Parts: sequence; C-alpha cells; structure tokens
Amino acid sequence: MAREFILTGAPGAGKTVILRALEAQGIDVVEEAATDVIALDQGRGIDESWRRPQFIGDIAALQLRRAARPAVGEVRVVDRSLVCTLALAEYLGHPAPEGLIESIAAMVATGQYERQVLFVELLGFITNTQARRISLEEAMRFERFHIEAYDRFGFQLVRIPALPVDERVGLVRKLLGPEAAAAMNSN
Repeated sequence: MAREFILTGAPGAGKTVILRALEAQGIDVVEEAATDVIALDQGRGIDESWRRPQFIGDIAALQLRRAARPAVGEVRVVDRSLVCTLALAEYLGHPAPEGLIESIAAMVATGQYERQVLFVELLGFITNTQARRISLEEAMRFERFHIEAYDRFGFQLVRIPALPVDERVGLVRKLLGPEAAAAMNSN
C-alpha cells in the first residue's frame, strides 16, 4: 500500500511547480480539483465559479474520484485534500456540504494520508492566472484558513519555506522518505 502525502498551501505558493518536478522524477501525483472545476465552468460561460452554490460539492466530488484511483508505486502526493476544500468553503463563507464533512471524517478515521502535511508557504507575490484571481493579502488570509482546518483535524503541518524551486523540491523529496528516493532512482 502506498504512503500518501498531502501537499497544500495557499493559491500562488508554488505547489504546482513542486508537483511537476516530483512527477517528472517518477512520483505518482493526484491533481487538485478546484482549478479544473473553475476551468470547466469558464468553458461553460460561468466566470465566477465560486459564487455557485454547488461549487464546493463539485470540487469535493472530483477530489474523491481522483483519490479513489489506485496509487502507482510506493508513494503518492495529493495536490490538496478534502480538508483544503473545507477551508475554501469557510474562506468563501459557503456552508460545508454534509458529504464533505462525512468524507473528511472517513479520510481521517482510515488514516488514508500521512499525518504530516507538506505545507508550501507563500513566495511573497502572486502570479494571477485565468483561474487564480487573488491578491497576496487574500492569499495570506486563505492560508490561515488552511492552517486552522488542518489543525482542527489533527494534522501536523511541515512547512516548505519560500526557497528556490530546486531546494523546495529537495526538501519535499527528503520528507517523502526512502520509498520516494527509490521511485525517483528507478527513472
């Protein structure tokens, strides 16, 4: 059974670059869902997905489908988790769907993920994209919602500081343990 790690942080923290580097080195990665839900909505002509009542539920449903995919190898890194989706709901002022709360409880009870969550700290600036439309101040506020949500469920945040990319990736590789090193060496 694969060891599964959550990699998270506020929008614009640099998670995607770290994940792409890990993936290129042979680590199994599960994509985050919010960006894809937003992109699909934008394709449908909905410019501000986060205003839709079903936005949080759609993200959680996609996350659950992606997390259900069998892991490839001994280590898997998940880009955000259901706890992040709860933090997003709270940040936006949306009620958390009952299914989300139940799914988080099941996730915690089964020990699906390592208790150490890799928390990527903000870089000190934000590069906005079609899906990411947030200021640095808003991202810092959202970061606090993430921290509080993970603390509430008993996870330990291991902070990945604002360092050059290769140093961040090296730190994450070290935290993933020897199984990750073996997967990376086999490529």
